[in-house]
Amino acid sequence: MNQFFGVGRLVAQPEVKESENGKKYTNFTIAVQRSYKNADGVYETDFLDVVSFGPMAETTCEYCQKGDMVGVKGRVETSSYENEDGEKRKSTQIIADRITFLSSSKNKETESEIESFMIKSKEKELNRPTAK
Repeated sequence: MNQFFGVGRLVAQPEVKESENGKKYTNFTIAVQRSYKNADGVYETDFLDVVSFGPMAETTCEYCQKGDMVGVKGRVETSSYENEDGEKRKSTQIIADRITFLSSSKNKETESEIESFMIKSKEKELNRPTAK
């Protein structure tokens, strides 16, 4: 069974691209912290390449920014190719079936605006003369 489930932070801003046949996609990398510490007592991080297609790619690019946390469900795919020097190479990436936005900078902006509004409202309430 080839299934991947992971949670990580976007390493860079995702961008929608279009293939030669007109299919929209995005490639991005997530930083996934390991669940255990190494011999030096430090959590190591793996950087995993992810690709998504169609509306999922467009939505990811619209709502996510560098540093946002996402959950990815998909499958692992490995492909072979030759580099410019004719050497055989392998590339491994996650093909996303589902992306869950766990934290979004856009949500943070909205939350910040709401918090600012609530603080200002509370200040007005505290400065209001009390009725006797």
